[in-house]
Amino acid sequence: MSVSVCIAALSALAMIISVLFKPYLSFGKVKAGLYVIICCAGAVAEILFGGLSLSDAADGLCADSQVNPLKILALFLSMTMISVSLGDSGFFHLVAEKAFAFGKKSRIRLFIILYAAVSVLTVFTSNDIVVLTFTPIICIFCKKAGFSPLPFLVGEFVAANTWSMALIVGNPTNVYLAQSAGISFTEYFKVMALPAFAAGISALIVLLIIFRKSLSPAEARQPEEQNKITPVRINVPTMIAALTALTACIISLALADEIGLEMWIITVIFAIFTLLFNLIYGLFHGEGFTRFNSAVKKTPWELAPFIVSMFIIVLALQKSGATDKISSALVSGEKSDGFTFGFLTAGLSNLLNNIPASVIAEKIIAGKSLSATYGAIIGTNIGAFITPVGALAGIMWNKILSGYGVKLPFYKFALYGICVAAASLSLSLLTLFLVV
Repeated sequence: MSVSVCIAALSALAMIISVLFKPYLSFGKVKAGLYVIICCAGAVAEILFGGLSLSDAADGLCADSQVNPLKILALFLSMTMISVSLGDSGFFHLVAEKAFAFGKKSRIRLFIILYAAVSVLTVFTSNDIVVLTFTPIICIFCKKAGFSPLPFLVGEFVAANTWSMALIVGNPTNVYLAQSAGISFTEYFKVMALPAFAAGISALIVLLIIFRKSLSPAEARQPEEQNKITPVRINVPTMIAALTALTACIISLALADEIGLEMWIITVIFAIFTLLFNLIYGLFHGEGFTRFNSAVKKTPWELAPFIVSMFIIVLALQKSGATDKISSALVSGEKSDGFTFGFLTAGLSNLLNNIPASVIAEKIIAGKSLSATYGAIIGTNIGAFITPVGALAGIMWNKILSGYGVKLPFYKFALYGICVAAASLSLSLLTLFLVV
């Protein structure tokens, strides 16, 4: 037991340090996440030092179960591919431009419209893709308009990591935890719709209070004509194809039980359709493989070794008996488990990252409490915006901000995150307690 726990603890500590000080390593033109490398090293160490045999690791990864990490990765990465294709068509930029146009009269109106736009898009697409698309647009617009981008950037990040809990496909942590408990797409939505709404609205109210001075009703100065954001070319055929695939995919996921297909198979089918459409369209319109290559390259493939490695580390902890001991102490089978695991996973997300937090929580809960599973889902979503450590998107987000000269120190990020999370986490878990 001591060997597995020590390796897991050292891996966690090393990942925290890497995220805070040097999240990426460069090998020529290739960049790799140091936290991913550390996690892979931890998994290899567990096998080499006897925490888990190679055959046990292979059996765990290939198990014919809902919690199979390869199926979960296939589901999330294929949904991300569809979202990337939608983004490449210009759809997210189009929505952002409309939001800025409707909100141009005042900063507070612009803030609310942007928050609403990001929230809606996040529910149906990938929260990471929405964040990475909207962030540069917000930075550029605010610089040209002459006011601080911080309220809008923080609002965008909070919205993306709050409303992502509404649908099972909104976050890989949702998929992992819900699949482990055998929760269907529709069952998930019936339970999580109200907690997501409570979290999203309470977060908006707290943000409006925090940034009340920055969002004064004074009319925002609009960018001069020559300095306006360069419009993005909208490609209508690829946009329609991606929207059609996304809509059909979500409907099919809701009917997965009736169709008789596992959710990962459904999402892979529609991702392949989207990629093939982009490929055929590009070949017939002189673009070659551009759109196809973009969708493949922008998909966060580093999640694969990260999740697989973390899964192996947690399997070793489970084999050692560590997770069973924690489970017997924390899982009561009562509705109050939602509060316990909501706060626990929110905290773990900011020690390890929300994906490892969900993997650990799944092994501790072990299917003994639905309330605990839903609470962990809430905690891993809201925990993503408490500090930059909370989610991989937070690391990428901060990197984009520094590229646009926007300074958001760790302590200020954490201060905003704690204030918002205190309200949204508490209210969403209370709502969960009432609906489960």
